Amino acid sequence: MELWILLLGAGIAAGHLYTAPGSCQGRCGEPFSAGDECHCHPECDTERNCCEDFDRHCGDAGFSRSRDSISEPELLQLSEQLYQLDLNKARPGDIALNPQHRAEPGDTGDKRDLSPQPLFKFVNEELFSKPTYASFIKLLDNYQRATGTEEEVTAEELREQEDFLQEVMKTQLMKKLFVFLKGKNRCSSEQEFLELLREMWFGLYSRGDGERDSSGFEHVFSGEVKKGKVSGFHNWIRFYLLEKQQLLNYLSHSFDGPWDSFPDVLGLRFSWDGFHKELGSAFIGSSPEFELGLYSLCFLARPGRACHLSLGGHPLSIQTFPWSKGTASSGRSFIATAYVMSP
Repeated sequence: MELWILLLGAGIAAGHLYTAPGSCQGRCGEPFSAGDECHCHPECDTERNCCEDFDRHCGDAGFSRSRDSISEPELLQLSEQLYQLDLNKARPGDIALNPQHRAEPGDTGDKRDLSPQPLFKFVNEELFSKPTYASFIKLLDNYQRATGTEEEVTAEELREQEDFLQEVMKTQLMKKLFVFLKGKNRCSSEQEFLELLREMWFGLYSRGDGERDSSGFEHVFSGEVKKGKVSGFHNWIRFYLLEKQQLLNYLSHSFDGPWDSFPDVLGLRFSWDGFHKELGSAFIGSSPEFELGLYSLCFLARPGRACHLSLGGHPLSIQTFPWSKGTASSGRSFIATAYVMSP
């Protein structure tokens, strides 16, 4: 069974949390997809299935003109280019895994430890001295993992957020992504792109009790606990560091991607301080800028829908969802979640 089916079965994309956007912003001229709730292709007016804001975005004066849409071939080409530009990724010998038990599709609720050894046998921690890794790791202890507990962001934590964004923007990978998005009218300058990333990933919103208790970065990279279960948590570096501290217990995997080099993709079951993750996915061996870049691209190009990419000649899809209960100051949505699906 494909990983995306298992993810949905685990309730990760539960309807009470996320809704797919019914907007044509950034979608004008895209090909028809039966899975979309409304459409933005040139024939939708004749077929009477356009999104309500089709005229505003896709008319002659609309912001999201056809040339601003991001096509499927462009996503495939750009993702291959970003894959090649992940110069900080783990190399052969930097990581040794011990995947052990592979769970069957119906085993997502099984809390037994079917893999007695840690997942990571070895990680070359010299990777973590690279500027994007070092600044990323400093962010991981900035969050209260329990939803409903308001986040108090200190001046030091704001500096750490800024340091991370500045470091990733120095990489060839993020510069390539910026040039592409600028050409698609998503941002006009590098400073505007930085502000967009800062808002999407670090803007606070409420997942419970009305408190500003969550952000896209916290949910996707650091992980949260909601109603006694692990929520989000899709990052290998975070996984390794907690496993090393014996705060995380790897239980089994359900999916192993086709890549024979890094980054690879695993579907994981684990326990974090006694809280269970029924099934989560994570890139393995990728740099922080690679994950931030791909997730950001898919959130801007295909929010609320599957984003089909290609890495090293292998198909891969990423699912993102916007937070449906509020918008950022720019009028854009916050990132609710982003994770890898199987092809």
